[in-house]
Amino acid sequence: MEITTPKGANRMLAMNTLAFTVCFAAWMLNGVLVTFLTVNQVFDWSATEVGWLLGIPVLTGSIFRLPAGMLTDKYGGKPIFTALLLLSAIPMYLLSYANSYWAFALCSFGFGLAGVSFSIGIAYTSVWFPKGRQGLALGIFGAGNAGAALTTLLAPTLLNSFTSNSSNVEGWRQLPVVYAAALVIMAIVFFLSTTNKKPNTEPKGIVAQLAPLKDVRVWRFGLYYFLVFGCFVAFSQWLVPYFVNVYYLPLVTAGFLAACFSFPSGVIRALGGWMSDFFGGRKVMYWVLGASVLISFLLIVPKMEITSPGKGITAERDGTITAISEGTITVGEKNYAFNARKGEPHNIDEGVLVFPSKEVWQEPVVAVGQTVKRKELLAKGVTKIYFQANVWIFAVLVILLGTIWGIGKAAVYKHIPEYFPEEVGVVGGMVGVLGGLGGFVSPIIFGYLLDGTGLWTSSWMFMFFLSAICLIWMHAVIQKMMRQKHPVLMKKMEN
Repeated sequence: MEITTPKGANRMLAMNTLAFTVCFAAWMLNGVLVTFLTVNQVFDWSATEVGWLLGIPVLTGSIFRLPAGMLTDKYGGKPIFTALLLLSAIPMYLLSYANSYWAFALCSFGFGLAGVSFSIGIAYTSVWFPKGRQGLALGIFGAGNAGAALTTLLAPTLLNSFTSNSSNVEGWRQLPVVYAAALVIMAIVFFLSTTNKKPNTEPKGIVAQLAPLKDVRVWRFGLYYFLVFGCFVAFSQWLVPYFVNVYYLPLVTAGFLAACFSFPSGVIRALGGWMSDFFGGRKVMYWVLGASVLISFLLIVPKMEITSPGKGITAERDGTITAISEGTITVGEKNYAFNARKGEPHNIDEGVLVFPSKEVWQEPVVAVGQTVKRKELLAKGVTKIYFQANVWIFAVLVILLGTIWGIGKAAVYKHIPEYFPEEVGVVGGMVGVLGGLGGFVSPIIFGYLLDGTGLWTSSWMFMFFLSAICLIWMHAVIQKMMRQKHPVLMKKMEN
């Protein structure tokens, strides 16, 4: 581990970040491409099948992160990162020939190797910087997450261009070719502009390298990363069909808003690294998880119109209906005023409604000449509750959540070199595996929840419960640690 920052460290950081950005952009391709293909009915895939296609590349990038981190610790980042870029380009190019669900899935599994770039870059960056600067350095490197924003921002425009605004849908096949070329060019640039470096430790066997995985702390960090990184990855793709289906936005607009979610989350990771260095990763994680619980809860309520029985009007005595006019029902000589519905039915999409609103009216259920008894219903009450779930308020909350998760990503990885200074590649790889699995599992869970409940906001219900579990577990562990280190102080605080 470095004590002072060596010459060339900043250049290595810049190249690592650039290569990671390109890989992340490729890794997130299916979020835009699969949405385009389903919306334009090129393929007839269900929500569950779409969820699997969004998750498959993330699965590849997750399961190979651990061995990639181990290889980087052993051979250095230059040869491993270069090889990864070239290997990922092959299935990305072959995706342009896919004509079936399984062909698409197989190619997606292949180019998903691009996601392995994270554990390689983490290990390769760590060896160039001293402990006091690792939080900031890893935060800057993590800004490569903004590659997701590049895809959601640029890919829809490229698809419109390649397909002549969907008049020639087969033009979509040019997009994977462009991405494959970008990966190859990045591999050449990276190889020519970087210097290899490995940790200053004696080589270890596989069993010794994997020894830190026995520590439950690794798995706890992994759960945090499942949320702040895995769910970020999932929503970077899931938000595109979300905006298209819930708010009926064009693909380009949906891609732009999804990019607004992805871009700040990636860029602010550098700030998260600095905050973790300055305030400590533990304190930052408290704020991140607490905010995640709150915002996820606010996003649970769906766009909806609920009609419910309201207060009606009943007859005070027996009689015959002699007249019904607008706002009045006459029984014999007795007039009963009712609240008739005024104007056209409310349009839930009109204006900007922050809070739920309601409309109340009454409708006659009797006819002229009808005989009624005392307490018999004359006019039924109707209450209609509207919640607009305004798209701009929704977008602001989602962007805020993505930004907070970006800070959390840096805070999680701040812990790793502190607790495992000589096993950053292995531990970082394992935490990355668990985080990546979040990106794989979450879209599939979202798909099943959507099919099962019919609610797009069911994904936010999942986020709420996951965030709460992380926060409760972290607080319980910290409380236990405090009792062990400062039993007298903790006893006074509890009393």
